[in-house]
Amino acid sequence: MNYVEKDTFGMYSTSSNGMGPETRKGPGPELMGADTLIGNDVYNLQDEDLGDIKEIMLDMRTGQVIYAVLSFGPILGMGGKLFAVPWKALTLDTQHKRFTLNVDKDRLKEAPGFDKSHWPNMADQAWQKEIHAYYQPARPARSSGL
Repeated sequence: MNYVEKDTFGMYSTSSNGMGPETRKGPGPELMGADTLIGNDVYNLQDEDLGDIKEIMLDMRTGQVIYAVLSFGPILGMGGKLFAVPWKALTLDTQHKRFTLNVDKDRLKEAPGFDKSHWPNMADQAWQKEIHAYYQPARPARSSGL
């Protein structure tokens, strides 16, 4: 499912008079309803399905979205795993109406995750540091200039 299919309030609607390009009538995609993002697919840059967004976690002190909780693997309750991915690691792909995450499928399988009965303490600074470091894009090695 994607955010356009879940849009019950017309936030992402467009209109066209048939004589020119469509024009947007709502606030999306710069501002989007959180409920319309739950269930959206997440793919990597290799066009592999990484799962879907199960929950969006807000920092209640700042009002910022901090994590998207993704499911990956078999159906939850049957071996599926949840992952808290830093919101900044996700990119909205408006062409395909899904999110992208720059991580290989095999790397995601090894990512720190949890099951629905054992959520981590997401306010723990050590846990946050580990999660954010795991999803940092790899930096190219610096040349020594020799």
